Amino acid sequence: MTYSVVAPVYNESATLPHFYRRVTAAMGELGDPYELILVDDGSRDSSLETMRCLRAEDPRVKVLSFSRNFGHQIAISAGIDAAKGDAVIVIDSDLQDPPEVIPDLVAAWKGGYEVVYAVRTGRKGETRFKLATAKLFYRLLSRIAAVDIPHDTGDFRLMDRRAAMAMRGLREHHRFMRGLSSWIGYRQTGVPYVRQERYAGSTSYPLRKMLKLAIDAMTSFSYLPLQLATSFGFSIAGLSVLGIILTIILRLTNRTVAGQATTLVAVLFLGGIQLIFLGVIGEYLGRIYDEVKGRPLYLVREALGFDEEGPDPR
Repeated sequence: MTYSVVAPVYNESATLPHFYRRVTAAMGELGDPYELILVDDGSRDSSLETMRCLRAEDPRVKVLSFSRNFGHQIAISAGIDAAKGDAVIVIDSDLQDPPEVIPDLVAAWKGGYEVVYAVRTGRKGETRFKLATAKLFYRLLSRIAAVDIPHDTGDFRLMDRRAAMAMRGLREHHRFMRGLSSWIGYRQTGVPYVRQERYAGSTSYPLRKMLKLAIDAMTSFSYLPLQLATSFGFSIAGLSVLGIILTIILRLTNRTVAGQATTLVAVLFLGGIQLIFLGVIGEYLGRIYDEVKGRPLYLVREALGFDEEGPDPR
C-alpha cells in the first residue's frame, strides 16, 4: 500500500522545510511507502530551490514546476495527475492544514470510504469578516448547487485511487476541486480538525481570488444565476402588464400620472437589471469559450523524480 501526498506551493520558501518535516513524521506513523509531490505554482521566491534541496536529500520528494502561475486549483490537479499511490492526500503547504491529521484520514479510508474530507471545526488566525463570508458562501452554495458539497471543507482530503482517477477525467478549466470531489460521488465521510494559522508569510488567497473562486464554484455547479434572469424577466413583465392596465384605467377616468421622475427611475431600474444579467450570461459564455479553445490546464517547466517529463496536462 502506497500513498501520494500532493501539496501546491506558492511562495512558501520559509515554510517548506517545516512542512516537509511534519509530513515526514505523520507519514512515518503509517509505516507504508509514500511520495510527496510538491507542485510549484510559479513561485517568485526561492521555493523552487528549496524543493530541489529537499528532493536531493529525500528521493520520496518529487517536484513539478509550472511555466507560470496557473492557480491553486490547477496545481492540485497537476499533483493528482502525477500521483501513483493507492490513496492521494491533498494538503496545502502553508501548514494551516496540520499534517498530523493525515493518519485520521487514512484510518477513515481503511474503514471503507473512498473520499475522506477534512471538516474545519475551527479556524485560527482568521478575521471575523473572512469567517462570516466563508460561512455565508458555503451555506449559499449548498442551497443552489446541483451536488451536495459539505460545509466548512477545503481541499484537504484523501481520495482512493479510483476517486483520483475519476478526478483526472474532469478537465474543465475553471475548477472548484472540492465541488468536483463531491460530484464524482463514491462513499464519502468527513474528519473534524482545527485549521491553524499560517506558519509564515501572507495568504495567497486575497479577497479578489476568493471572489473568483466563489464565482467559479457557483457557475460550475449551479444554473440558478441564469434562472434568476428568467424569473426577473417574467416578474418585470407582469409588473409591466399591471402598469399598462393601470394606465388605461387612469386614461378612461381622465387622470394622468404627473412628472417624469417615475419614468426615469423605471428606465434606469430596467437598464440596471439588464446589464446585471448580461454580465451573468457573459460569465457562463466566457467559460464556454475557455473550454472550446482546448488549451491544456497547465504547462510544466521542470519535473524532478518522475519517469517521464511529468503528468499529462490535457
